[in-house]
Amino acid sequence: MMSLRRFVAIGALLAVSACAGGSRGPLPYVPAIDGWVPALSATRAVGLGLPGGAMLADGVRFAGGVELVVDPASPLHSLSDLKLTDADGGFVSVSDAGDLARGRIRLDRNGRLSGLASLSYRRLTLEDGSPIQEKADGDAEGLALLPDGRLLVSFERRHRIWSYGRLPAIEARPTPVRHPDFAFTENDGMEGISARHDGNGWRVTGENGGVWDCVTAACTVVQAPPAQPLSDRDYRITAMDRDPSGDGWFVVQRSFAPPIDARARVRRMAADGALGPVLVELKLPGTTDNFEGLAALTRGDRTRLYILSDDNNNPAQRTLMLAFDVTPGR
Repeated sequence: MMSLRRFVAIGALLAVSACAGGSRGPLPYVPAIDGWVPALSATRAVGLGLPGGAMLADGVRFAGGVELVVDPASPLHSLSDLKLTDADGGFVSVSDAGDLARGRIRLDRNGRLSGLASLSYRRLTLEDGSPIQEKADGDAEGLALLPDGRLLVSFERRHRIWSYGRLPAIEARPTPVRHPDFAFTENDGMEGISARHDGNGWRVTGENGGVWDCVTAACTVVQAPPAQPLSDRDYRITAMDRDPSGDGWFVVQRSFAPPIDARARVRRMAADGALGPVLVELKLPGTTDNFEGLAALTRGDRTRLYILSDDNNNPAQRTLMLAFDVTPGR
């Protein structure tokens, strides 16, 4: 998560959201279905913005973008990761306020991202089964879907990784699983988490650096965190998912330099934690925001990437989903 105060100055440059007004009052009551509460939402199309902003490597093409528009009181703000639940556009997300969300990606007839549908949410729970109430308990930052169907959620502030069982009927009493034995600072925790390619365990990245491979018994250091913590101006990993076309991962990196220079990059990560060339870079005057979510799947002969931004529940920011198609091996 990026602190709200770090983005206040972006203001007018990013304040395009239709939900940028005052609250319209309480949302109408909608009954839950199997624990999931349907959410009112709309989307509008977005592009890559003005020339000179987005830069795409050879073999990468933009495949559409949308802004999620919801009421200021909606739980569908501050979405901080993204994973696909099936090959037909189902997805799950998590908020740093302690809510789990799900929905479906809509594509147009040309296969480009055109909307989001069937959104719903449910509150995450503590180990005793009670709903999360405190921000320190609910600051969820990462999601991993394991081959056995288990959903892992990583949290910061009170740093931990919990398994919530299998979707859609998640377990009311989450089970702690192994996480890196490292003293993460309060607001710079385990932002990136993904299943490993061998089907055994999960890979974790720290926002301040460091890569670990974890199994039930222990976590192994792949790359140690730097001796000098990274600054906001540095590119820091905020999301990760497996590369379905190879043995590595894709990652999102974020950088912010006051007052308004917010940037994001997409790169590959190798098994040893090394990062490859920049595939996508987003910056002003193009479309940009606080990107913290990433999901990857194979579509035809390319890899489709979806990246998701966290609006920090700030009317000067937006919840954006952008799609990119990457030629395997790029």
